[in-house]
Amino acid sequence: MARNKEALVLLLDVSPSMHNILQEVEKVCSMLVQKKLIYSKYDEVGVVLFGTEDTNNELTTEVGGYEHVNVLQQIRVVDKDIVEALQQLPRGTVSGDFLDAIVVGMDMLIKKFGPTNKGKKRLCLVTKAHCPVKAPYEGTEEDQVNTIAAQMLAQGIKMDCIVPRGKQTVDGNGGVMEENDHLLGVFSKKSSSKVVYVGSPTSLLGALRTRRISPVTIYRGDLEISSALKIKVWVYKKTAEEKFPTLKKYSDKAPPTDKFATHEIKVDYEYKSVEEPSRIVPPEQRIKGYRYGPQVVPISSAEWDAVKFKPEKSVKLLGFTDVSNIMRHYYMKDVSIFIADPGNKKAILAVSALARAMKEMKKVAILRCVWRQGQGNVVVGVLTPNVSDKDNTPDSFYFNVLPFAEDVREFQFPSFSNFPMSRQPNEEQQEAADNLVKMFDLAPTGKEEALQPDFTPNPVLERFYRHLELKSKHPDAPVPPLDNTLKKITQPDPEILSECKSVVDEFRRLFELKENPKLKKSAKRLLRDKPSGSDEEGEGSGKANDVGAVKYIENKLAGNIDKIGDLTPVQDFEAMMSRRDSPAWVNKAIKDMKNKIFDMVENSCEGDTYQKALECLVSLRKGCILEQEPKQFNDFLRHLYKFCQEKDLNNFCEFLASKGVSLITKTEAVDSEVTDDEARSFMVKKEPKHEGERGVNSLL
Repeated sequence: MARNKEALVLLLDVSPSMHNILQEVEKVCSMLVQKKLIYSKYDEVGVVLFGTEDTNNELTTEVGGYEHVNVLQQIRVVDKDIVEALQQLPRGTVSGDFLDAIVVGMDMLIKKFGPTNKGKKRLCLVTKAHCPVKAPYEGTEEDQVNTIAAQMLAQGIKMDCIVPRGKQTVDGNGGVMEENDHLLGVFSKKSSSKVVYVGSPTSLLGALRTRRISPVTIYRGDLEISSALKIKVWVYKKTAEEKFPTLKKYSDKAPPTDKFATHEIKVDYEYKSVEEPSRIVPPEQRIKGYRYGPQVVPISSAEWDAVKFKPEKSVKLLGFTDVSNIMRHYYMKDVSIFIADPGNKKAILAVSALARAMKEMKKVAILRCVWRQGQGNVVVGVLTPNVSDKDNTPDSFYFNVLPFAEDVREFQFPSFSNFPMSRQPNEEQQEAADNLVKMFDLAPTGKEEALQPDFTPNPVLERFYRHLELKSKHPDAPVPPLDNTLKKITQPDPEILSECKSVVDEFRRLFELKENPKLKKSAKRLLRDKPSGSDEEGEGSGKANDVGAVKYIENKLAGNIDKIGDLTPVQDFEAMMSRRDSPAWVNKAIKDMKNKIFDMVENSCEGDTYQKALECLVSLRKGCILEQEPKQFNDFLRHLYKFCQEKDLNNFCEFLASKGVSLITKTEAVDSEVTDDEARSFMVKKEPKHEGERGVNSLL
């Protein structure tokens, strides 16, 4: 069996207790095989049903027993026939014994691959475990499970047990279910088995994995606490992003009779000289170039190697800090897990002692990590203790990457406390807002968490696979409607919405939502100023102006303003300041407005643009107060005064003084360093009188 090839045997309970969810089991299992058919086409799958009225398996013929276990499909390479067989499972009429099914599945894997084959062999058991297991001829049921588990370990067989009923006990089968849960727990302790309890079709969809991927270490070495204390650790990826599959191009140019055609498309690139377009440049004569302005700077690989940062492989402790200092939203990328070197008792003891001490003192560790030799970057992250509550699982750590200063994106939302009392929420509004936020909790007190990360699949990927399966059968089939199982992930749960309706209604009553007409007004004004078909700029330009005006209006209505125009600078500035898709828009809007005001003042003809410049300056002042940027406005106003003095534009300064425009004070913005007296003295200053001249009032 190939190294990356997996053999999977599905053990499906079709007894009467499973009839109400067999339709979901059919969907999940057929989708699993469909994914293997697309991306793991060399994997092999077998299907065993138990709880059927008939019996069909080799063990019954050879040794007897193992009744009501039916091998629906022998282990073979995945194909469409297996997918179709799983979509129409028979409904059993008798009780199902999951231990018999496990033994039959193991027998199939052993006979197929033998004990010496170290390929990936896996069983997947899906049962509610409602039915009792048969008593063995010798010993107890637990002894029988121990024997089976030992054989699984010896053969390198792993097992996933999915119990689609949660952990509740209902009806009159409480004792049987409790005993079966105990036996499944023995499997998880004594063999490479994992038992998962799911309570909804959505969780069932996420619990059944396409493949059981063996973890691979990203680091093996020392965790350096100090120069005298080093702990041997292994580091694994705990989570990984599930990415959309990369689709390869397919060629239909191969002859239909060629059974071994790969239908792959290969792309070759040729590099030709600019000076001699007909000459192909060989690889040894090529060098990478990087743009620097209008030029291209060539940098050879040798030069890159000379300046490249080459840290040594290591994981070093930088220090400890309180848990409260590391916010959850600081975490970046995937999560890793630190465990002690398996088999190293001293390392296991040291990791356990450190983890328990950190948890007791509510501390986390900051690490500097270089996972491999020659790695081009250094990772700084936080190490959080993970104290185990199981006897057979040692303590460990979780590791999360922390951002550097340039990675942090701070959205500048002003505090309500800086607003006047008339614009601050009252106690009733504050309580309604708190209740609305609490409503978003997916794990409320006393209830099971909804959409658990471990059991919630990616709905986009699931829908892609289902549509792909449909297209394989019917190439012209349209995109099907969203499946009910996926609707529970992508759409609000009607039951939860009905429970929280009173909270939403109360919030809606206390906060009246009004439409902001500013953007629409500016768009109408633009149409009035620039009517469609106008050819003020010459013949043939009317249509171009009309198209440009329409696009400008569409951007305004959509809130996609990215620069301050000449027609409506105030409205453009306000639109950019209100954008929240990036924190950079605030600084860009302020910078663009400063430049616009400078242009208006400098290019003014006898003060014809002073009024418009004043409106822009007032809008800039208001925006800087709301966004807590008083320093930017104050520095700009001082610079503007100096500019006017140098350009002999004192009349504009007098115009501003007459309108009462001054610096932003501490009273208006807490971050300002200007007092009220400084602002008043800035407004008007008496300049010394020169001989033959009157004193003039100027803006300081």
